[in-house]
Amino acid sequence: MKSYAIYCTDKPDTAQKRLDARDAHFAHIEKTLDNLLIAGPLLDEAGETIGSLLVVKTDNAEQARKQLEADPYFSADIWVDIRITPFMPAAGDWIGGKIW
Repeated sequence: MKSYAIYCTDKPDTAQKRLDARDAHFAHIEKTLDNLLIAGPLLDEAGETIGSLLVVKTDNAEQARKQLEADPYFSADIWVDIRITPFMPAAGDWIGGKIW
């Protein structure tokens, strides 16, 4: 199984949409937790949410996109830009050191 980084940037003035969809989003995250390596909001320096970052385990980018499209935040239309790219965890605390 591969991993994919999904970087989503919020549209301006979508804080209320994000808040309205939050409970459904959390329920979706709980259902897909086994496919997530990490997920969380992107913040600006003031601590305001400006997007989302997920790293998912899946076989291909199309499946990663389908997983994202099932998220209530996607149907709430809060993201202006979505980038999905293959990702290889290589070093850091979260993977227990390094792969080399």
